[in-house]
Amino acid sequence: MTKTRLEAFSDGVIAILITILVLELRIPHGDNLDAVAPLWPVFLTYILSFMYLGIYWNNHHHMLQATQSIDGRVMWANLNLLFWLSLFPFATGWMGENHFAALPTAVYGGVQICAAISYTILQTTIVRHHKNENSELKHAIGNDLKGKISILIYLVAIPLAFVNQWISGLLYLAVAVIWLIPDRRIERRVH
Repeated sequence: MTKTRLEAFSDGVIAILITILVLELRIPHGDNLDAVAPLWPVFLTYILSFMYLGIYWNNHHHMLQATQSIDGRVMWANLNLLFWLSLFPFATGWMGENHFAALPTAVYGGVQICAAISYTILQTTIVRHHKNENSELKHAIGNDLKGKISILIYLVAIPLAFVNQWISGLLYLAVAVIWLIPDRRIERRVH
């Protein structure tokens, strides 16, 4: 399999996940703001998860641009990432429908941390695949401070969901904001 085919497959899966996310938004019964008010937690979780999926899609694209070739290990590591991303609609819906209740908020964080770790595994697998070459990706990633900080924030946010779900939610948002600021490391090295 070529890296182009892997990228196209991944793009398709992420596009489907975004579609599933939006299909979870229910149309309000009524034509005034009172009808929309009960839906705000669902809409907030949709926005957050849409941002996350967009961030993963963007960074996945850049990572594969810095990749010369792939092998079976890369394919399985990519599939692992897609598995965790495929749980976003479930975790998003559960957290939103239950107005950020403690357990759904913690599970949302659990899915996020598993996706982040899976992304790191994919990154590491690609770098190891190119170990005998001058890997653009390896040089671009460096010590991956953003990735490590993100995982640390999730490790704090998950148990905090049982203390104060809003703090957890803000920490999940903080990770998204960290990644919304464009990460030009790979882009600068490849283009």
